[in-house]
Amino acid sequence: MKHLLNSMRVILKPQGHVFQGWWIVGAGGLVQFAGAMLFFQAFGAYFLLIEAEFGWSKALMAGAFALARVESGLLGPIQGWMVDRYGPRAVMRSGLVIFGLALIGFSRMDSIIEFYIYFFFIALGTSLGGFLSVTVALVNWFTRHRAKALAFSQFGFSFGGILVPITVYALQAYGWRATAVGSGIIVLLVAWPLTRIIDHRPEHVGEAPDGIPRDLAEQSADGQKRSGSAGFRKTDFTAGEAMKTKAFWFISLGHGTSLLIVGAVMVHLVLHVNGQLGYSLIIAGLVVSLMTAMQIVGLISAGILGDRIDKRIIVSVCMFFHGAGLLLLAYAENIWMVVGFAVMHGVAWGIRGPLMQAIRADYFGATNFGSIMGWSSLIVMLGMALGPVYAGYMADRSGSYESGFTTLAITAIFGAMFFMLAKEPPLPQRLRT
Repeated sequence: MKHLLNSMRVILKPQGHVFQGWWIVGAGGLVQFAGAMLFFQAFGAYFLLIEAEFGWSKALMAGAFALARVESGLLGPIQGWMVDRYGPRAVMRSGLVIFGLALIGFSRMDSIIEFYIYFFFIALGTSLGGFLSVTVALVNWFTRHRAKALAFSQFGFSFGGILVPITVYALQAYGWRATAVGSGIIVLLVAWPLTRIIDHRPEHVGEAPDGIPRDLAEQSADGQKRSGSAGFRKTDFTAGEAMKTKAFWFISLGHGTSLLIVGAVMVHLVLHVNGQLGYSLIIAGLVVSLMTAMQIVGLISAGILGDRIDKRIIVSVCMFFHGAGLLLLAYAENIWMVVGFAVMHGVAWGIRGPLMQAIRADYFGATNFGSIMGWSSLIVMLGMALGPVYAGYMADRSGSYESGFTTLAITAIFGAMFFMLAKEPPLPQRLRT
């Protein structure tokens, strides 16, 4: 126990004070917590109430989610360049303003066209103000403890899911319109100020990655000796160089395949548990909470294992858990099968999420990570877009989610294969020379 406490002290306070990178982890996590709890983890409950009010089909409503994901993918290269060029703080601030105002506007919508428009701006705001911007900051601030930092920052998204029943209660007690207005105000008054803590790179404020003094040689994530803050960026790929490697494409394909399942679950979980299986909306909210509680278990596991074991093997195993969990949900005959899904899917999501970003940063470096991740999002977001639409279309056509969920579960096998094929690339000719 004493050894563990000493290790934690060295990680958190490498120079006798709390390393600023960990404050950025906390701020980024809280921003993602707000977005998850107030909207994206409660997305299915919003859909259920809006469907009941307007009578729109599941596929039509899921189409808004799909178009928003396509928009996020197309925005990726531009956002990545913006974050690399102007820093994550400026990009996050603009995104959170858009997110907050779009939620308030969402409360006024009365047609499917307005639904699509406001959802587009909600997605735009969360894209700019959330995951990619936070991730770019963290891969710059951490090298040795990169997997830990990425995993811990995503605690916010998971805790947001655990507290979704609060949002569900507000939706039932006050209606979805009033809840959307209140959520938008919270984003503007609470989440936006947190961006003051976000700095782009440690050398800009006299720090070094992981808080290790500049004049000490450190062992990098790939095992090469690099000296000080000037040396750790010398072997970083440009976006163009990364895109010429097989690893870039295999990681992107694996990531996109995983989001086929994640996207379908985000949009249709509550609809399936409530509408198809017949459980109450509160029970459906508790299933979301359990799933995200298990995601926290996965994130802790990712932080412990990700810096010690081959990340490709870990994320490949997670894909099989995704598939098996979705099959349990598709053919659930009792609540325990739903619980089994929530446990398997949540743990797999929690472990896989941060490790995919860590693999990219380990392979290609941090300097141009925003642009590299942005170009990758063109492929990745196709999964998030197609999964919900396919599941909704099959449910409308057959009256059940069984066939749609089964097909998506099978794709997890291909995702595992893509990750295993994503071997570390050799340095580009420029760097070898």
